[in-house]
Amino acid sequence: MIEVEHLSKIYGSNLGIQDLTFSVEPGEIMGFLGPNGAGKTTTMRILAGYLPASSGTARIAGYDVHEQSLAVRQRIGYLPETPPLYPEMTVEGFLYFVARLKGVPAGDRARQVKAAIDRCNLQEKRRVLIRKLSKGFRQRVGIAQAIVHDPPAIVLDEPTVGLDPRQIIEVRNLIKSLAGSHTIILSTHILPEVSMTCNRVTIINRGQVVATNTPDNLEASLAGGTGYELEISGDATAAKEQLLQLLPSVKLVEPINTIGADRSQPSDANRACLRVVSNPGVEPGPDIVTVLIGMGLKIYEMRRIKASLEDVFLELTMEEKQLQSPEGEVA
Repeated sequence: MIEVEHLSKIYGSNLGIQDLTFSVEPGEIMGFLGPNGAGKTTTMRILAGYLPASSGTARIAGYDVHEQSLAVRQRIGYLPETPPLYPEMTVEGFLYFVARLKGVPAGDRARQVKAAIDRCNLQEKRRVLIRKLSKGFRQRVGIAQAIVHDPPAIVLDEPTVGLDPRQIIEVRNLIKSLAGSHTIILSTHILPEVSMTCNRVTIINRGQVVATNTPDNLEASLAGGTGYELEISGDATAAKEQLLQLLPSVKLVEPINTIGADRSQPSDANRACLRVVSNPGVEPGPDIVTVLIGMGLKIYEMRRIKASLEDVFLELTMEEKQLQSPEGEVA
């Protein structure tokens, strides 16, 4: 449904994306992950036909996004990070306007607008001015404008940004309800959303694809390593530096806010929490204790953990020299 081959974009002397190749199958929800500046939005704007690529090809439902841009725009729904809404229009009036722009025949517009309103649970807001809507409802209108022409492919750039937890759940359920009848690319910084929503994940860093696989398989790529969460006294940054310097078996150390399944927080300001992940086949627990005690630090709690999608993301996108790409499908 969505095919990207050797796609690159250059801005003057800056490289936006470089030689991206990936595909999204019909009915699939693919999470598109990367740190800020990795090239996610550039890629999505190219797919939506709003930005030309410097080289390479991208096809939506068989249509080339550069050579057949009009056909592509009729077959793709795009929600940028800031929804393109007109605040002085009503929800229903705005969706009629978008349907006309997207080429929906006049005889089908009422049906298509009603379907988008129903799908996004906007029935009670259809005659309300957009400027009077909450952030969550404005985001629903943004998704409604992306699907009002019933496109086979949908591109969503940070659809849950700025939403509260309840609104995030509502948008997540809406996106999942669109799967099957639509092919979806979802960009987000909220990694648990990817695990709960997406069939597959593509991670990019510095404009290049570094991994693509299912969330479970990506997590399994780190499963051979041992992970710990610790609550310690003293300087977390110094502890991180010493662990990475003295223990070659440790490949990832990062400060975290809380530890454990109950997400308990440090009891005072002089305590800190760390996540430590080792290479596969190594049990570094005793060595971690030795290093930290040798620094004069106290260990208040130490828990063994399972590798998460967040660990995979950090390993593949952090630029520190100790990080190595995990085994798996890596581009």
